[in-house]
Amino acid sequence: MSLGTIIKGIREQKGMLQKQVAAELNIGNTNYNKLENGNREPSVKELQLLSELFDMSVDQILNYEGELPKEVTVKDKKGFEQLNMINQLDEEDKSTVFKIIDTMLTKQKFKDFFNKNVAAL
Repeated sequence: MSLGTIIKGIREQKGMLQKQVAAELNIGNTNYNKLENGNREPSVKELQLLSELFDMSVDQILNYEGELPKEVTVKDKKGFEQLNMINQLDEEDKSTVFKIIDTMLTKQKFKDFFNKNVAAL
């Protein structure tokens, strides 16, 4: 797959128009069209701007192989689904998530204790 085809695919998946990307790269629409059609290669600066625009690394763009992963949200899932999703994380990330939850639960317990015992004075 050519770099132009990759850039075009990512742009389309992001729901962007050619003229939007061209404006971000500070190049004309015709010049950008040549880039997507493989008639010209992007400069290093243009690749850097594309990586920022697409929220991807230059390496991810250059080695792009297919669909962008869909955003994963835990918020709208049921409790058991949330735990299953957390369990899919590597051990270090899982530990971090549990530390955050522990901290938040402890904070809530202190808040409840304060409201029940101290604020009533």
